[in-house]
Amino acid sequence: MQLLASYPHLSLYLHEEGVFRALEAQWQGFMSSSVLRQTILEALAQARQQQITAWIADDRLLGPVRPADLEWIAQQMLPELVDIGLRRFARVEAADPLNKLLIGQAQDTAEPLFPFEMRTFTDVQAARLWACS
Repeated sequence: MQLLASYPHLSLYLHEEGVFRALEAQWQGFMSSSVLRQTILEALAQARQQQITAWIADDRLLGPVRPADLEWIAQQMLPELVDIGLRRFARVEAADPLNKLLIGQAQDTAEPLFPFEMRTFTDVQAARLWACS
């Protein structure tokens, strides 16, 4: 696991073991909509540059995410992942119960719309293993 970039609320890691090249996004805390969206765009640029085929969203420490931001993610981020060539999207559930519910509902809605596999995990090691194998 190689650290690619570190931001105030996000650390990005590259996993090169296994079949898939995975980018792991470890979220840490609450951020405004503008900071969240800009950080996601920077993570997407890293994903494109690294030619990743899997994404691990570690949402355990993610602060509250507004419904409008979840909609933006579905409309802007997920289609970008298709363009990048993503094959697997692993999400480690947020510790916050409301975030867990809202993000889970957003994923359930988005999942049939995209060609990559999506799975939800409670354990980050299991998410990494699945995303990379």
